[in-house]
Amino acid sequence: MRTTGDTRARIVTAATELFRRQGYAASGMKQIVAAADAPYGSAYHFFPGGKAQLGEEVIRTSGAAYLELIADLFPTSRAADMATVTGDAFTAAAQTLSELDFTDPCPLATVALEVAGTHEPLRLATAEVFASWTDGLAAFYRAGGIAEPAAHETASSVIALLEGAFMLGRAARSTDPVLAASRAAVAVVRAAQSGAGTGADAGAGAGARSVVGRGSQGGGDQ
Repeated sequence: MRTTGDTRARIVTAATELFRRQGYAASGMKQIVAAADAPYGSAYHFFPGGKAQLGEEVIRTSGAAYLELIADLFPTSRAADMATVTGDAFTAAAQTLSELDFTDPCPLATVALEVAGTHEPLRLATAEVFASWTDGLAAFYRAGGIAEPAAHETASSVIALLEGAFMLGRAARSTDPVLAASRAAVAVVRAAQSGAGTGADAGAGAGARSVVGRGSQGGGDQ
């Protein structure tokens, strides 16, 4: 027997999948409720603000789920080589992208690109989620000995590399951009670790930023 909570969850799940595959603008409420096998009026019962309110729910729900994944992939509770763990995460991401036939694994980047200049509430929601991911990943790097602000700068660089690599990988229908970004991300982490080892925290952040460009260029040539 279906419940009210089930209906709401199905609508959010359907919207998440549609936003991920075809984007926010291309996904109408009628298509979303049809995919959720829900009455049309139920969407506005649960989300009286319409698609914008539903979009914000999708962003925050998906963001929380991926934050949990970051915590699983980058645990702060056990010793690990930070660069190796980072590289392994990119390798897993490349595999996921291939398994999903080169659709974006997460709706956030798709929605963020669409709404950044047109819808302030959704832009803010995506910004808050990306900030939470950066905070979560920075905690892992701090636990490994990279001090602030280098830990946050490293985390921001790694997330930017991954999101950009997903976009390039989808366009090329290839995992090569993700694997190239993996090498660049490992270099970013190694540079930050080197800076932490000498106590040059500010220099680590600057080194991380410079390695992003060098690593990306080197990966593309291979």
